[in-house]
Amino acid sequence: MREVNVLLEGKTILVTGAAGFIGANLVMELFRTVENVSIVGIDSCNDYYDVKLKEYRLGEIESLTEQKKKSSWTFIKGNIADKTLIDEIFAQYKPSVVVNLAAQAGVRYSITNPDAYIESNLIGFYNILEACRHSYDGGENGVEHLVYASSSSVYGSNKKVPYSTEDKVDNPVSLYAATKKSNELMAHAYSKLYNIPSTGLRFFTVYGPAGRPDMAYFGFTNKLLKGETIQIFNYGNCKRDFTYVDDIVEGVKRVMQCAPEKKNGEDGLPIPPYAVYNIGNSNPENLLDFVQILQEELTRAGVLDQDYDFEAHKKLVPMQPGDVPVTFADTSALEEDFGFRPSTPLREGLRRFAQWYHKFYQ
Repeated sequence: MREVNVLLEGKTILVTGAAGFIGANLVMELFRTVENVSIVGIDSCNDYYDVKLKEYRLGEIESLTEQKKKSSWTFIKGNIADKTLIDEIFAQYKPSVVVNLAAQAGVRYSITNPDAYIESNLIGFYNILEACRHSYDGGENGVEHLVYASSSSVYGSNKKVPYSTEDKVDNPVSLYAATKKSNELMAHAYSKLYNIPSTGLRFFTVYGPAGRPDMAYFGFTNKLLKGETIQIFNYGNCKRDFTYVDDIVEGVKRVMQCAPEKKNGEDGLPIPPYAVYNIGNSNPENLLDFVQILQEELTRAGVLDQDYDFEAHKKLVPMQPGDVPVTFADTSALEEDFGFRPSTPLREGLRRFAQWYHKFYQ
């Protein structure tokens, strides 16, 4: 077990992508469980998907923070690719912990809109790294820990499963995956050069209430409700390690409090205080089984009628470019270092999603 070496109480925490799915849930969890915390959130609130969802999440944060008199919430609408803005935020708020969740997500979208990935995932992350580097200028304490989102996509078409962080990941099959692997390489270089403690987290297919509409479970629900046909890729022969958002947030929170230790090697130079972990459910589900459970829970929640003809609205199609047939997380390092393993069953998670969907849309 790693020892806690970063106390969150009384600290200022910067969360990028704070109106996003994981970001908003993390902010709310921190306000619920950490006393006297100041959280600064930044998000561009772009229209990659329905902005109303981002506004809803921000509204949920606002409602929660009104009850927390000793904590503070500051939201800044802006793009992390704006270097001047990022430098101003660091200069004004001096965050002790930075959680970078802002990114252009999605494998398929990266094929048609590559510019968005270069801007947010590369230039934006570079700006965060530079700001962390200069947070130590003038003898300041600076950033104690940088935690950033990577992705299971970095494993590409690796044949060995489950995926381990020890595996070679030099052959990405999408630009999205390439940018996420680049983030890990950039963070390693900055950890080595400037002794910045950083931890990358490879997330595995995150789902849950108020999630991203471009994810399969959400997109399927929207289409079924409209009477449209859903496409199940690779003829249903795909497996995904679905991970419930609360499990992801709990993992992020634990990691935030345990920064890689700063120490020097035999040459007197810093050994990079750098780590990467998988956060996944370690229980890949077949897409056809996943669709079956989703159908049952949507019916149970009243989103779809009891007599809905699901078979008439399903179509098995070939694999999409950039996709992989299986994702499967080896989380042994996460368990060993933090005593935590995601465990929410898929049915339970999809039931919560279906209940939220019914309340939000209907």
